[in-house]
Amino acid sequence: MSQESTAASARSFTVSGEIFSMPNLDIYAQMTYIVLSSGASDSLSLSVPDMARKGRMTIKQVIKAMQDLTEQKLISHKVFRHLIGEFQDDRLSWSAKGLLTYCKEHPSTSVDELIALSDQSDENETTIRKALLELKHAGYLEDYPELRQIAT
Repeated sequence: MSQESTAASARSFTVSGEIFSMPNLDIYAQMTYIVLSSGASDSLSLSVPDMARKGRMTIKQVIKAMQDLTEQKLISHKVFRHLIGEFQDDRLSWSAKGLLTYCKEHPSTSVDELIALSDQSDENETTIRKALLELKHAGYLEDYPELRQIAT
């Protein structure tokens, strides 16, 4: 590789030294943050396999690192959702994923409606509320204010 092509492919970026002293971040979360920072202008165009390749990690390690970065508020939940998607988020149970899918298809749904629908399956109000808590904790209820308020 010539010096010209090396210089053309080089990128300059800044990473806060704070990420190296945060006790809740492991080396994979730090590397994922560095990979995201290095492509900050086009970070939404990165894919999980690209991040894994650039950070020399497995896809599962990247997903876990992204979860940690989201919980530490170093990346937004919107970026996480865009890059990972709801169904690869292993923090969510299948009940929570199903409830999220229903809420996306019916954005004006209410808790009363969800509880009424639970009568049509073997799910009960407790299961619905538990799934809502999972979604709230993982940041998925940002678009559903009524559901976010009661998921306490």
